Amino acid sequence: MIGVDLVQNKRIGEAVERFGEKFLRRIYTEKELEYCNNQKAKIPCLAARWACKEAVIKAVFQETGMLLKFKEIEVNGRTGFPAKVTIKNEKVIKMLGEKTIIVSLSHERDHSVAVALIK
Repeated sequence: MIGVDLVQNKRIGEAVERFGEKFLRRIYTEKELEYCNNQKAKIPCLAARWACKEAVIKAVFQETGMLLKFKEIEVNGRTGFPAKVTIKNEKVIKMLGEKTIIVSLSHERDHSVAVALIK
């Protein structure tokens, strides 16, 4: 199964401005916030993770019929290396079995995109 999402970085920046910590804590894990807060391009980093979570939600739903919440998906990254996803929902983990979720994220000035593939 595959999932994809594209988001305007401006949209995430506006949500951060408008809702601040409430928005950030509802969507992102502590690890994700720490990582993005240490990046030069904080908003594109957050937007890429938003897109990744959306892509994972779509792929997992197609595979299992279950809808994950944003905080049940953690996007782990290291500069210069591909991102990895950790699922924090035992039922979904069980349903996926030995399958893995591969993700690819990208961002530029205006947009961020992500693809998730379950194989």
